[in-house]
Amino acid sequence: MFNVGDKIVYPMHGAGVIDSIEEKNILGEKQSYYILKMPGEVKVMVPTAKAEEIGVRNIIDKSSADKVIGVLEQDETVMDTVIMGNQELYNIMKEKNEIYAKPDFSEEDGMKAAKLEEKFAELDGWNAESDAAILLNDVGIDAEKHYKYMRELEAKEKVKVLLAQALFGNPDILLLDEPTNDLDLKTINWLEEFLINFENTVIVVSHDRYFLNKVCTNIADVDYGKIKVFPGNYDFWYESSQLLQKQMREQNKKKEEKIKELQAFIARFSANASKSKQATSRKKSLEKIQLDEIVPSNRKYPYIDFKPDRMPGNEILQVKNISKTVNGEKILNNVSFTVKPNDKIAIVADNENAKTVLFQIIAGEMEPDEGKIIWGTTITNNYFPKDNNYLFQSDLSITDWLRQYSKDPDETYVRSFLGRMLFSGEEALKAVNVLSGGEKVRCVLAKMMLSGANFLIMDEPTNHLDMESITALNDGMVKFPGNMIFTSHDHQLMQTVANRIIDIKENEVIDREVSYDEYLGIE
Repeated sequence: MFNVGDKIVYPMHGAGVIDSIEEKNILGEKQSYYILKMPGEVKVMVPTAKAEEIGVRNIIDKSSADKVIGVLEQDETVMDTVIMGNQELYNIMKEKNEIYAKPDFSEEDGMKAAKLEEKFAELDGWNAESDAAILLNDVGIDAEKHYKYMRELEAKEKVKVLLAQALFGNPDILLLDEPTNDLDLKTINWLEEFLINFENTVIVVSHDRYFLNKVCTNIADVDYGKIKVFPGNYDFWYESSQLLQKQMREQNKKKEEKIKELQAFIARFSANASKSKQATSRKKSLEKIQLDEIVPSNRKYPYIDFKPDRMPGNEILQVKNISKTVNGEKILNNVSFTVKPNDKIAIVADNENAKTVLFQIIAGEMEPDEGKIIWGTTITNNYFPKDNNYLFQSDLSITDWLRQYSKDPDETYVRSFLGRMLFSGEEALKAVNVLSGGEKVRCVLAKMMLSGANFLIMDEPTNHLDMESITALNDGMVKFPGNMIFTSHDHQLMQTVANRIIDIKENEVIDREVSYDEYLGIE
């Protein structure tokens, strides 16, 4: 058993540290997990039993004060990692290959290999690699990477491989925990269609509302310490749950009015001999009335409202012939467009880096190799970076950190914005360098609200947010009266906010004044 703080080398993800140890699964059953904190805000859940099963050996690292390094010995190729999704098939493949590799192959080995080959054929093993290759291609892993080791892939590619692993082998029950995280829009669209046509059971946790609407036939609502299952998709659940709450409040209101009516009658006539029987009868009726218990929801919605200090004029922004090469790769090639009044522009691109680099150049955080950015004289902008860690390198409290960006340094004023983002009481005094990813995002959103900017630049603002915060952000972006340029993997946010789509291709820019669904050709 390892301890919190122990270093772990996990070949599929790299080196990390045990962040915590959970002792129960989501059903409340006894089960122990290592939660490994990996580079780039990635967290990996590893069952302790699984760690023992695949072999854990302890090494004392003399150069780091005898800290234990656990090595989970699981260095596999991409292809083998996918096939491991069907553990029985993978074990048979491994066992028969070991037998055939023996230098002293015996008659007994031949008999055993024959039985394994029979079972291998029953499990359609001869098509395993081609089936796995199709899945890998569908999730965006190029053929030349299929036989590389997992340690050679980038973090986002590993996520795609592990998704393919979960889908491989046509499982009876498919469990997916935030499957759209770190996936590009093309892969998300493919996954939606795959799951719609998947004939077995799927249990999924996701913060992507559009994905849930498209894929789910039932919603399990975990709230009030209970699980309640609603038929239908996410939107149907949301409307139904809100309606149920409203109906309960209205029923209670009617009951409260009846209670007051009965109490008034009893008070008037309880001492009146001729009415005493009626008063007693009303008292019994009163005792039978039970108000429905309305338990406050565990869900908390932040309040996000971007209010510009002044409205933008007619001259907003010109992006002129921007080109940029990063580490020898041409990221932007002669990108040009003009932002007009009322534009809320969603940027899409096959190359994820192209969007971030463009935003950094527009925000003034990176210089282009060629071209220029021209702002209108009435425009003030504020930038939400995809990677915000550089903003939180100090040990300032959240309150003092936000005060740096406030025109009014008064603590009550600053904390009112933190309160909107659900930082109240002692939480507002936490040091910013220990905040979670979601807490950092909420801080940056508070900073943007304080700015009074009339032009917002937002690079993946829904990352690390829960469903309630995403909904509040979506509403805030829709209400914002200024200009905006943004990108997100949240389909519903893209569809409800954007009125113009700019798609950055390798050698061209496609610019259309349509909604996101219209651009994708979705009816």
